Amino acid sequence: MPRFTVHIRDEWLAVPCRDTSKTIQWLGQEALKRYIKNKPDNGGITAVKDTRFVVRRCQGLGLLDVDDTIEDVLEDNDFVELAIEGDTMSPDFIPCEPGVSHLTAAYKEPEEYISLDGNSLTSTDLINLGRGLYKIKLTPEAERKVVQSRELLDTIVKENKVVYGITTGFGKFARTVIPVSKLKELQENLVRSHSAGVGNPLSPERTRMLLALRINVLAKGHSGVSLETLQAMIQAFNASCLSFVPEKGTVGASGDLAPLSHLALGLMGEGKMWSPTSGWADAKYVLEAHGLKPISLKPKEGLALINGTQMITSLGAEAVERAQAIAQQADIIAALTLEVLKGTTKAFDSDIHALRPHPGQIEVAQRFRSLLDSDHHPSQIAESHRFCDRVQDAYTMRCCPQVHGIANDTIAFVQNIINTEINSATDNPMVFAERGETISGGNFHGEYPAKALDFLAIAVHELASISERRIERLCNPSLSELPAFLVNEGGLNSGFMIAHCTAAALVSENKVLCHPSSVDSLSTSAATEDHVSMGGWAARKALRVIEHVEQVLAIELLAACQGIEFLRPLRTTTPLEKVYELVRSVVKPWIKDRFMSPDIEAVHRLLLDQKVWNVAKPYIEKYQTEYIPESRPVSPTAFSLDSPASPRKRVRHE
Repeated sequence: MPRFTVHIRDEWLAVPCRDTSKTIQWLGQEALKRYIKNKPDNGGITAVKDTRFVVRRCQGLGLLDVDDTIEDVLEDNDFVELAIEGDTMSPDFIPCEPGVSHLTAAYKEPEEYISLDGNSLTSTDLINLGRGLYKIKLTPEAERKVVQSRELLDTIVKENKVVYGITTGFGKFARTVIPVSKLKELQENLVRSHSAGVGNPLSPERTRMLLALRINVLAKGHSGVSLETLQAMIQAFNASCLSFVPEKGTVGASGDLAPLSHLALGLMGEGKMWSPTSGWADAKYVLEAHGLKPISLKPKEGLALINGTQMITSLGAEAVERAQAIAQQADIIAALTLEVLKGTTKAFDSDIHALRPHPGQIEVAQRFRSLLDSDHHPSQIAESHRFCDRVQDAYTMRCCPQVHGIANDTIAFVQNIINTEINSATDNPMVFAERGETISGGNFHGEYPAKALDFLAIAVHELASISERRIERLCNPSLSELPAFLVNEGGLNSGFMIAHCTAAALVSENKVLCHPSSVDSLSTSAATEDHVSMGGWAARKALRVIEHVEQVLAIELLAACQGIEFLRPLRTTTPLEKVYELVRSVVKPWIKDRFMSPDIEAVHRLLLDQKVWNVAKPYIEKYQTEYIPESRPVSPTAFSLDSPASPRKRVRHE
């Protein structure tokens, strides 16, 4: 018999329906009858037939017409929300806001799998798992290791050995031995008591990443979790049954205890869960709707599920991937700005950077050459000022390789830390099946990813800091030789005046957010955890810094494309023209003032989707593969690579 789950105020009610040709109005009234049945005061509802309400499908929050038939608009086991007219929505109902998640009504379960062994997952893989592109399965070797470590723990319990976290309490209670009959309760109490986080829930994508990463760590076979429990976690992941995980509450010392406890709590069938089918609902209903059973914790399994740095690391993986994407695109945007401001390409000469051979600096200079070399990509704009009397540019253009370069090198450093952490066993105690023992250590301490993510925020912020100064140069007519604020009829129109203010505001916010969280420590757990990393905040603020950087660079890209309008009919280089065309496919030129926020958001989306990089990448790669600069003396006075004083010769790689 079809059944539907209806949320009314603070309760979820299962409503069976023998005849799906009945209307949504009937379903709502039937749910109301069940709601008031056990209420002493009928829940304040005097007559069900006279009660007015609206019904939304939890999947996508689509409003349902009460006259539609159930079979036309709902599927078996669908979840719906009933809101009584005049009521406020129950405070414990968590709406799945449109735009928050890509895992919406259009979500389709992926057919491809990633095999996890605890040793080979990358930050890119983790992002793709978060986006719902893959399901998970274990390798046979991982299954074997998990079984072996569990067998050792079962032996420890059977022999009544005293081992921390298995037959004892936790933290300050490490010396309290727990009777065997209460070991299951011990693990359940651990998860429940540690589910003490606050704040907004992680998005479904980020929760998928968190769950996938926890599964990967357990797959290493050093945590003592049973294969049965691990497979149950994988089934929940593959069905996108995702626990409510508040973003705040971890100090990143004994792992990310609070977030991981919330993750485990939902898997136990307690608290809230989200799936693309149900939206937010009680965890037991979400699991049941997908044919899944709550996990039943065995000795040590609660500790195995909540002890580790996976919150810091999963958010850190997103941060480093987004940082890498925006750093690549920052070079393209700066190159376009340089063209609009009629700057010189001389500062990107390979011989200069060979004298200071930092990898990031050399890479950025090479990108600028591949985008701006007028011999390879003819630029009418560059040709128009070949013989101007300027000798060198402001630092914001001339020093891009040096400033952007260190951001690139820092990102590479952080990515190495994060990828190592992704495949590390970070709980306690560690189970060594081959040695037949468990060992307590400190792999749960989050200092490695915390420090790395603080470094990341500081480095990537500089891309916005220097970008904001280039926006100023584009908007300031005394520096740009363009109309003030990049618009005609100034005064009547304000153009990019306040867009620049927005960029300045974001850069200023970043200056505060870049204060490292990992320099702080507060003693917790009755001085048992007397030094902590504060890595959860390091990860969250790094993501916020990176988002601000993306938005500032979106404004610069808009401004640079607007500057191109005043240089027409002259054209820039081929790859930069492709970037211009991409922007113009989503944002029209600024003829007169209009609502600007949607333009900024549209270009921000281009950067998030890496479309700016994708249109320029083929030209960059072709140039870097086919051409290398011929070694030659450098003229200190020549302005342009195209000037007769320093002809640009190139040789093909053989």
